[in-house]
Amino acid sequence: MINNCRYVSTVRDIAKVSWVALGGNQSSIAGGPAETVAYAIDLLKAQGYNLHAKSRLFANPAFPLGSGPDYVNAVVGFQTDCAPHETLEVLHEIEAKLGRERHVRWGSRSVDLDLIAVGDAVFPDVQRQNHWRNLPLDDQMIQTPDELILPHPRMQDRAFVLVPMAEIAPNWLHPILEKTVLQMLNDLPQQDKDDVRPIE
Repeated sequence: MINNCRYVSTVRDIAKVSWVALGGNQSSIAGGPAETVAYAIDLLKAQGYNLHAKSRLFANPAFPLGSGPDYVNAVVGFQTDCAPHETLEVLHEIEAKLGRERHVRWGSRSVDLDLIAVGDAVFPDVQRQNHWRNLPLDDQMIQTPDELILPHPRMQDRAFVLVPMAEIAPNWLHPILEKTVLQMLNDLPQQDKDDVRPIE
C-alpha cells in the first residue's frame, strides 16, 4: 500500500482535517485493544497522514449491551490532501492488516476505523446523508450504505465518538445539523456520556 497523497501542514488548510474514530474490543497482532488502536494511528502516520490532534483513550460498553467486552475508543484528526474515498480505502486496508473481519454488523472486532468527517464536506449529498442519519435503529442494524456518507450518519448519536472528539475538536460544526461537537454531546442522555470512561 503506497499513499501518494501529500500531507497538509498549513493553518489555512485546517478545513481539510479528516476526523477518524478508532475502536476495538479484541486483540490483534499489535496486542490488546489499546495497543491496537495506538498501532492503527502509527500506521496512518506511516502512510503520510499528518497528525493534527489525538484524544485520550476511552472505554465504553459494547453495543448491544452485554454483547462483548468493553471497547477502547479514540478520535484523531489528520491533515491530508487525500480525497475522502482514498482515505477510506487506507482505513480499510489498516483494518485488514490488524485482523478486522466483517461477519456481524456491530459485532466484536479487533479494530474499527470510521471516517467521521472531512472538514465541512457532505457526501454524497445532503439528501442521502439525511436518509442514513434519520434511519431507525432497527434498520441501522441490518442496512449498510454502499457509498461513503459524510459526516458519519451516526456520529451525533454516539457518545463514544463525541466524548473523545470533544477533547480535540469541541467546536467542529456539523454542516447539516449546524451543531458543534460539544452541543451534540450535550444533547445525549447523561448515562450514555457516563458510560464513556477515560483509561489514560
